Amino acid sequence: MQIKIPFKKQQFDAREEAIIDAVNRLLSEKGYDLMTMDDVADAVGIAKGSLYKHFSSKEKLAAAALTRLLNAIVAELDGLSADLPALAQIRHILAWSLRLRLQGGVPHLPSTSLTLQRSLMLNLEYVMVALKVHKRFHAMVARAREQGALTPLVPDDVLVYTLYSRACDPTMEFLLRDKKFSHEQIVDAMVHATIGGFLSEQARAQF
Repeated sequence: MQIKIPFKKQQFDAREEAIIDAVNRLLSEKGYDLMTMDDVADAVGIAKGSLYKHFSSKEKLAAAALTRLLNAIVAELDGLSADLPALAQIRHILAWSLRLRLQGGVPHLPSTSLTLQRSLMLNLEYVMVALKVHKRFHAMVARAREQGALTPLVPDDVLVYTLYSRACDPTMEFLLRDKKFSHEQIVDAMVHATIGGFLSEQARAQF
């Protein structure tokens, strides 16, 4: 038997998604410290009171946006074939995150705001999914090292944190502003520039 979701519930959920979309954009454009609840309400086109029916604070708004992003990463990783070499998986998730960034779906990293870092550490849902992503990234890197694809000169932590940060790299803004390259050319070039420095000599010959 198919369960029918009430129309009001559908409206509520759709508005919540629109709110989180707006938060993503604002976090990317202004950063957490400068973003206000008024900014979010204005971006969505709703009254501030309506916004508070969904999220009671700026901290919860940011946590919801970042949690949704991390859940999307987990879903993308789950969709990868287990037979795909680990290096190809790393390249895929990096390219995916860059494309998502081009669509406005990646806010700034929490490391850009100490206040945001502190509030996120108090959000259990965010912490749980963040730990899951971190473990998945480390496992992926460990497999790539076992398969001989990575240079021993670069520690695993460096590669993992690079995967986090590259999607927020301001290089993309400069490239988009100059309008010399298509989105796919930007993605391909940034993937190549990122992964190239982590490869073993054997993998570099095949890259």
